[in-house]
Amino acid sequence: MAQLVLTLVGDDRAGLVRSLADAVATHGGNWERSELAELAGAFAGIVLVSVPDDSLAALTEELKSLDGLLHITPHASRGAAAPEGEKLSFTVLGNDHPGIVRDITRALVDHGLSIDRFTSRTLEAPMSGGTLFEATVSAHIPSGVDAAEATGALERIAGEIQVDLTVG
Repeated sequence: MAQLVLTLVGDDRAGLVRSLADAVATHGGNWERSELAELAGAFAGIVLVSVPDDSLAALTEELKSLDGLLHITPHASRGAAAPEGEKLSFTVLGNDHPGIVRDITRALVDHGLSIDRFTSRTLEAPMSGGTLFEATVSAHIPSGVDAAEATGALERIAGEIQVDLTVG
């Protein structure tokens, strides 16, 4: 079985996921994992599918036919094993301002961590009437990297940019 990671984007409307699911199923594929969302009127996502090797070319060709609905880019999966090491999960919450993602991700990279999952949103602050930024992050700490040092760096950055950081 071949694995494909599909990135997709299109104008949001009913039936987009079904069209993609039909194409995958028609070629004997299996929908394994996905992250899909409506963002500012666009529908975007990433999907992992497996498909029999002899159906890979036909599925890839059929995905091109969906271009009027969705722009889909297939990427061959390397099927890499899960990396060794620890996980670090944390949330960030604070008044929204430019640079929060840049500063948090810089702290991660500077300490050798890589992001496994990053989910963020902005929302209205219930009392102040401003806008809050909220992110949930899961990162991988490679073997040999000091988790306490990486967490300390994130806490320092959170203080500097005035956001709450909850590790856990």
